[in-house]
Amino acid sequence: MSKDLPTLIFFGTPDFAVPSLNALLNCEARVELVVTQPDRPRGRGKKLTAPPVKQVAVERGIPVYQPSRIRDSSAIEHIVSFKAESAVVVAYGQLLPAGLLERFPLGVLNVHASLLPRHRGAAPIQRSLLAGDDVTGVSIMLLDEGMDTGPVLSMREIVIEETLSFGSLHDRLAMMGAELLRDTMQAWMAGRIQPVPQDSSMATYAPPLRKEELQLDWRLPARLLANRVRAFDPLPGAYFELHGRRVKCFDAKVMPFQGNGQAGEVLGSSESGLVVQGGDGACLALGSLQMEGQRKLTATEFLRGRAIEPGTLLE
Repeated sequence: MSKDLPTLIFFGTPDFAVPSLNALLNCEARVELVVTQPDRPRGRGKKLTAPPVKQVAVERGIPVYQPSRIRDSSAIEHIVSFKAESAVVVAYGQLLPAGLLERFPLGVLNVHASLLPRHRGAAPIQRSLLAGDDVTGVSIMLLDEGMDTGPVLSMREIVIEETLSFGSLHDRLAMMGAELLRDTMQAWMAGRIQPVPQDSSMATYAPPLRKEELQLDWRLPARLLANRVRAFDPLPGAYFELHGRRVKCFDAKVMPFQGNGQAGEVLGSSESGLVVQGGDGACLALGSLQMEGQRKLTATEFLRGRAIEPGTLLE
């Protein structure tokens, strides 16, 4: 199958990009070089750790390049020296400059985790959950100089079930994107796909997450609070404060009844978790909780060790 695909440079960094790299390698695409972000300190010990994409490349015997700034002329010239016909970008983490994009004769394909032009930007999966979208998906587009503004080659959508968190949706979209990339690359090279320009008047944006978004604002409706918990589950974790300590929360579910207390008031517990009233009177249950510095527990386990009495106001 490699004869049907061009020589490639692969740009990618996190776990989301790994299935796409593997999909190309498994169909014997000729990946000449993998470009990824520099190793970073990770974990409590701040041990220098290679990005997931680098780990795969090393295992598969592919040269790896980790420039700090992709816009530096030395970085561009090093990448161009491999004389690849095309490139694939999946969650690389830096915008490729025009001076690099134009050096690939067959263009640069990008896997983006939304149905463009909705949720252009760095955090499309989290933003789709925060917005309460019913569907999302993946788009394969040709990169241009803009932020996810290039013409689209293909799309595939998925229904966002109420049980899906960021982690589970991330993994589904990563696999879907890998499959769609493989199929689209082959069809694109065979001339069976025509790029479709995006309608920029329909664009929405997905900026990076801000730290202040992680704390739950109990004045919000219960549905939006549940969406926020789902969007940050399992990482970095939405939280509230209890007696001055942060408690991360997971597995949120909107309950089928109204409360008669205040926003952020604990009403009790159920099989679904700790029940708290939202700003609209509707309630949500928090199925799992994690006190800062401790491990994650089911709400039942958490409450067994530290009672949160009905009437408690969470911050």
